[in-house]
Amino acid sequence: MATAVEPSSAPSAPGKLLSLPIASLIGAIYVLAALAVVFYAVPVVWADYVGSTDSSGNLLMARVAVQIAAIVALVWFGVKLAGDAPPKGVRGGVFLMIASAAVIFFVARFFAMAVDGVPGQIVGAAVGAGLLFLAVRFFTGRIGERWMVAMEEQGWFSSASYKPSLGVRVRRLTILGILLVGGSGVYSMHNHGVLPDRWTLSMPFDLDPITVVRDAKFVIPIVLLLATIWVAFRAVNVPDFAEFLIATEAEMNKVSWSTRKRLFQDTVVVLLTTLIMTVFLLVVDLFWGWLLSRSTVGVLPSRSTSPEKGAQVKEAKW
Repeated sequence: MATAVEPSSAPSAPGKLLSLPIASLIGAIYVLAALAVVFYAVPVVWADYVGSTDSSGNLLMARVAVQIAAIVALVWFGVKLAGDAPPKGVRGGVFLMIASAAVIFFVARFFAMAVDGVPGQIVGAAVGAGLLFLAVRFFTGRIGERWMVAMEEQGWFSSASYKPSLGVRVRRLTILGILLVGGSGVYSMHNHGVLPDRWTLSMPFDLDPITVVRDAKFVIPIVLLLATIWVAFRAVNVPDFAEFLIATEAEMNKVSWSTRKRLFQDTVVVLLTTLIMTVFLLVVDLFWGWLLSRSTVGVLPSRSTSPEKGAQVKEAKW
């Protein structure tokens, strides 16, 4: 007996309709557009309609608050746009595509500006086209797909923790070390004034320079600090490294630590031994200095002899 099946009206997951390279490309375009909105469009619109941030710190803080709100809104919209079941590896693919685009741009720009005139433009365009072709072949092949999936499986683009109840102390110390190193670098960069007020790039093909980041001396340190915090948090949750930290704490727990009384006794023994050896070496040094400076030996100048006379003392013949 045949039964009628009512077709489902539920929409399919967006991730199932797109292949991994296409979904990664759309995600990369969205991320780049979001960065342009936050770090370029918002400052330009703010300067045109609100005022310059150079003359008022309050305006700068207000603009930063607007940029943070824009980041939150764009991240929320991006998550909703990706759907509940995006293709596996799409986050890693987005990162790899953005990194590849940056490499292609800067390499082509270098060759285009290294050679003057039309030949440089031709060389830059040829190099850019060649790298773009290789990137397309890479991302549409199996090797690229494996790379994208492997990049995502490492956990760099997820907020989930890996075995959070294990290796807590070693993980916290590792996070603290990464934050100290990264924070020190950002602090040194900011204090030495190596960052310009605006980050501009000269462009090939007779194009006008473009402003990449306004207020770069404030924006770049903030971005680097946020990146340091994220790396510190994610590094201890990467499965391979997390397993190493967990095993390290497990081995440290097997160590038989001395009691406070025993530690005090051992410290006293070490200090007394060091003091005795210091006194012994001092006595030996004074004795040999006194003996070798005697007039009957004459190896060293006598301590009672003036520097002028001491310089005239002849070497002893052995």
